[in-house]
Amino acid sequence: MLSIPTAPFAEHRVLAYVEAFCAERNGVSVSHDKAGNLLARVRIGSRKVARPVCITAHLDHPGFVADRMMAPGKVRAFWRGGVPREYFPGASVRFAVAINKNRAATVRERTKRRVHLDAPSAFRWSKGRIASIKTKNLDGVDRVYTADIAVREEIPRGTVGMWDFPDPVIKGTRIFARGCDDLAGASAMLCAIDCLAREKKPCDAYFLFTRAEEVGFVGAIAAAKSGTIPKKCLVVAMETSSERPFAKIGDGPILRVGDKASTFTHAVTAHCHAVAKELAAADKSFTFQRKLMDGGTCESSAYCTLGYEATGLCVALGNYHNVDAKRKKLGPEYIDLNDFVGTVKWFVALACSTRPYSTRDPALDAQMSRLEKRYAKLLSATVR
Repeated sequence: MLSIPTAPFAEHRVLAYVEAFCAERNGVSVSHDKAGNLLARVRIGSRKVARPVCITAHLDHPGFVADRMMAPGKVRAFWRGGVPREYFPGASVRFAVAINKNRAATVRERTKRRVHLDAPSAFRWSKGRIASIKTKNLDGVDRVYTADIAVREEIPRGTVGMWDFPDPVIKGTRIFARGCDDLAGASAMLCAIDCLAREKKPCDAYFLFTRAEEVGFVGAIAAAKSGTIPKKCLVVAMETSSERPFAKIGDGPILRVGDKASTFTHAVTAHCHAVAKELAAADKSFTFQRKLMDGGTCESSAYCTLGYEATGLCVALGNYHNVDAKRKKLGPEYIDLNDFVGTVKWFVALACSTRPYSTRDPALDAQMSRLEKRYAKLLSATVR
């Protein structure tokens, strides 16, 4: 997943990969809504769940989409996503140029030009360098809108461009990639789907893969407004969220109680917390965190605003949006693989959970009841 090019409104290759992955597994059905979001339902066994979970993640990452050749050796591309303008001048870019399906790639092309024949819609990389940028005021912020990029060949319109970093590499327990946000989250969902199908775990759960989150979660908005997610579902939006001083990479997946814009539905957060505690008691290798991740705004806020009961999960992310702030340059994003594995376990536990859902928090109710009983006499005795 982390090797496949993607950008807002240009997620076609990743969508094709997800659909092919799901088609190979029993008990998994797939549908698309009018916005192009993909909804996978995993239904195994006859278990009926009153409030099934719907886990979501987006398939785009900040990137370029080629518009047109301005002159020989120069392509203009739209930029979509949040990266400060000072990181653009002179930066190296790679475009995923589609291979002509009418001819087979030669061995020389496969070795010299890094042809990717294993991914849907085969492509090869063609590199370029940013010559200039244009900005546009969007929502009161001056953002990069287009870039003129020096290239070695003609880049067809619609071609996806990403920052020029290599395919994923593993160093210790960390994986570095052109974009972990949010393909790593979507990958965890696919791993959970695979586990449920392979082990034939009784469940009825939904997995929504959304588009164009990086320009303002417009895919999630469309899914919520069109009823793509069944209203009965508890929604859990998965993200890779910028590491915070209080939420470190490697300390386990994070129950995200809120983001920069809002706090999420308390009852759904409490449900996910209870499932995580049960999982931790049964699996000593599973650890998790519960944090307010206020580094940005995520799809959970959209779902809550548009009438769903929703919360969020995430893993801490290094070099958020490819910005290496310490070195003041662009860099590959990275996450911890143990955090990733813990996320998959959490997803599977949520999908299979038979815990009754309540708008009240049983653990918190019990704690308040104990406190009331403990101090009732003292409270009444000191009333004057």
